[in-house]
Amino acid sequence: MEALTDPLSTLTGIVEATTLKRWSTTDTPYYPEPEEDRVSRFPFDNDINNKIVLWEGDATKLMVDLIVNPTNESLTDKNPLSERIHKVAGPLLREECRNNLQTCRTGQVKVTKGYELPARYVAHTVGPRYNVKYRTAAESALYMCYRNVLGHAREHHLTSVGLSVIHTTRRGYPPEEGAHIALRTVRRFMEKNMDAFDVLVFVVEPIDESIYKRLMPLYFPRNNAEEQYSVLFLPPDVGNEDGEPFIPDRQIRIHEKPLTNRDAEILEEGETRIDLINSFVGRHPFASVAGDNDHMRRAKLHGRSPEEIEVIEQQRRYAKWVKRSRTEDHSDMQRLRFLYQSGVDYMGRPVIVFVARNFPACNVDLNKAVSYFIHIMDPISSRDYVVVYFHTLVAEENSLPMSFLRDMYEMLDIKYRRNLKGLYVIHGSVWDRIVTWFFTLFSAASIKDQIRFLNGVQYLNDYISPDQLEIPPFVREFDIQENGPHYYNPNGAYSQGPF
Repeated sequence: MEALTDPLSTLTGIVEATTLKRWSTTDTPYYPEPEEDRVSRFPFDNDINNKIVLWEGDATKLMVDLIVNPTNESLTDKNPLSERIHKVAGPLLREECRNNLQTCRTGQVKVTKGYELPARYVAHTVGPRYNVKYRTAAESALYMCYRNVLGHAREHHLTSVGLSVIHTTRRGYPPEEGAHIALRTVRRFMEKNMDAFDVLVFVVEPIDESIYKRLMPLYFPRNNAEEQYSVLFLPPDVGNEDGEPFIPDRQIRIHEKPLTNRDAEILEEGETRIDLINSFVGRHPFASVAGDNDHMRRAKLHGRSPEEIEVIEQQRRYAKWVKRSRTEDHSDMQRLRFLYQSGVDYMGRPVIVFVARNFPACNVDLNKAVSYFIHIMDPISSRDYVVVYFHTLVAEENSLPMSFLRDMYEMLDIKYRRNLKGLYVIHGSVWDRIVTWFFTLFSAASIKDQIRFLNGVQYLNDYISPDQLEIPPFVREFDIQENGPHYYNPNGAYSQGPF
């Protein structure tokens, strides 16, 4: 996002926030007409969009009332942005932090003068360290950071704010999850405080710009078509009326006979009960779905090739699964704990854990299992991610047939394969290696290079910090029996034995 031509910017490099292009005037992609009218939790609001800017630039060059400095508890963090802020502001800023502020708790905001910065004031705030075991606490603390910055600006009549990215991979926070919280918190605050700001700038570094560009339309749609399209990609949990995260246990709702209750909802215009059965029941969850003949005939008339038609039909089938995953009750699947997100790896990519022993393949409704899989994976697979697969103590009743895996692989959107950057198999047997080789050779060649067989839990430390990985106790116990006790030292390495 570029600033408009301005003499001050040309001479000094300083950018006035009022010269930046507002989100309402940015180019909006073409969106197809939706098949049905969807209700959005973040409706199109041009008045809000007229006050929002997404700008990839240096916060120390931005002329606003308030910029944000993401720092640590002692206000001495050495991250690049904080270092630049102190360098440009001069020694008086560090002196005020040391003598007047001294410390700042996680989620808290303390404000100083801007000194030599073009910004009048600096809001110092401490983002949370992310640990999968305390995910809810981290989300709540990050929400408070953004909320407190906005609240201070409103209370002190600071009408232009440069909102830097507070969540950082340096503290282990997944970038995309943090961006969701930032965007929805700002959106909810603007809805209730429309007159508080003249301009609010999301100031992003290059590493965050692509994420914000992709997620901004979900919370700040620029027209009705974008609003309708974005509904499909909003995460299931967007917080309460202020954007504050929910406690997961309070979100569980038990519905009697969820499959039968939703039959009427799943049918789209022109579909019959037989279409529903073919799509979701059939001989197994991936029973072949015949495309709508009239739709295919119209596509051919528009010059589409058979390959293009097949892609469209595949996307249509996957979209039905996404729709189902957003409406179905997954509480019974959650209790099994066979699939869950567990922190991030050393590159900030979300980690998905699959515990094979916890998955009763022979005794579970596979339709609901697939729906739950998509519920967890669809928002995550939109960017780079990794999977840890624990094959520990797997029995015959935990195993899925090869045909099921092949059909599932073919049903999933291409983003799953494109963005999978690592599949780590722990405690895999020789037979698993043979099956994997066969499967990747003939059905899933595109993910062959991403699969790594590891002989024990300790080898995961080469890719994922231990405090980012939630491992079931029975897996650790088995690993100790097979490989001996492992000791984790402060340098981040495992060793065998006490020495």
